[in-house]
Amino acid sequence: MTIARHFADFLSEVRDIDGPAVEQAKAAVLDLATAALAGVNEDATVATRKAALSVWQHGNSPIWFTTHRTSAAGAALVNSTSASSLDLDDGHRAAAGHPGASIIPAVMAMAAECRCPTNRILPAIALGYEIAVRVAASRDFGTLTTLVSGPWVGYGAAAAAAWLRGLEPRAIEQAIAIAGSTAPNLSAVAYSKVMGNHLKEGIPWATATALVAVELAAQGFTGPVDLLDNESIFHRGRLLDGLGTEWAINGIYFKPYGCCRWAHSAIDAVLALKAEHGLDDTEIQAIEIETFSWALRLNNEVAPRTTESAQYSVPFCVAMALTKGAEALLQITNRDLADSGTIALARRIQLRVDPDFDAAFPQSVPARVVIRTKNERLSKEVLAPTGEPTNPMGWATLENKFRNVAQPRLEEQHMEIFLAAFRDLRQGELGRLIETLQRPIPRLSSIDEPAFEATSC
Repeated sequence: MTIARHFADFLSEVRDIDGPAVEQAKAAVLDLATAALAGVNEDATVATRKAALSVWQHGNSPIWFTTHRTSAAGAALVNSTSASSLDLDDGHRAAAGHPGASIIPAVMAMAAECRCPTNRILPAIALGYEIAVRVAASRDFGTLTTLVSGPWVGYGAAAAAAWLRGLEPRAIEQAIAIAGSTAPNLSAVAYSKVMGNHLKEGIPWATATALVAVELAAQGFTGPVDLLDNESIFHRGRLLDGLGTEWAINGIYFKPYGCCRWAHSAIDAVLALKAEHGLDDTEIQAIEIETFSWALRLNNEVAPRTTESAQYSVPFCVAMALTKGAEALLQITNRDLADSGTIALARRIQLRVDPDFDAAFPQSVPARVVIRTKNERLSKEVLAPTGEPTNPMGWATLENKFRNVAQPRLEEQHMEIFLAAFRDLRQGELGRLIETLQRPIPRLSSIDEPAFEATSC
């Protein structure tokens, strides 16, 4: 029996999920809605929205924060782009990547397209995380292309969507095979110098192709169902051991800052030192950051030219935390890129590899920061940044993250509707949140689209 068929049989046997996995799915949905709202007006999202409505013209799946509807694949593509554009979406340490920005838009889009009951959405999300994270964690993290999310998130998106549609095990197996083999390979990541581009980790396109894979499988299309059985690439035990009992979704982390997770420990450290010692960033003569070697392979531009490039610059993000504060890092803007004080401080930051921290990656992303002023040498070590399962952001903190994102984007009444929807979500009811995600945001780029009728599962 293939690994894909093991997954398919497991999914076919699941009728419902309760307990911590579903509670974590609720938190993941809250956080993902926040990330999507933050990214809704980004250039990447606007371009994707226009393209999706041109390519996929018909369907019943909503494009969030607009009145537009399109196919499940098209809506998931746009909503995933919005959720991942600012690097504010969740992640998983074992996967070394970001499952939520794919799984949740895929499930929500498929549920709308086939009018599935809302009480199946949270279990589907938990199942999607389970499959995606297992595939990611089963690989060796030896190259940069294994540290991007696009090649593996589609496994989970396809599995969750196929389960939601109630496909038979053989069709689920095929959907997983098609999604995995048609996912973006992102080969240019290993050599391209243009890190500051909209493609980033390829999560949105992987999500769209996963939903196309589900439709293909439902219509009888076949794929290489043994694609996960190559033990030189995928570790069989990590794929199957504890399947359905050790829920992967319980291991996700949430992000307080809109930048690469590899910078977060250093950001936490400098913010703590600033608070403890009343530091003024103009007093800082130099900063040394000791971390793991992969963090030094980011572009780390001290004067990034794009917001995407800034998200992958540890010196710039650390400097911005000191000059502008934590809340500013929820969204790095073009105005931030031109801030002379931030750039000047970023130029005084040096990155070094700590051998112990290097050995700890990717299980952890630690950092030690040393700040030197004229009169002081201050040091702080952070082994688990804010939002890790061992240093969690609770529901109240996630709601506060939403408020900070929503305040400049939503009218007060609209924000209160969202908060009421999140209260329902915490009780397991998603109806109001689904409706609220379809409320248009003023000043959002307008695109015409035709009306059409939905089909039913």
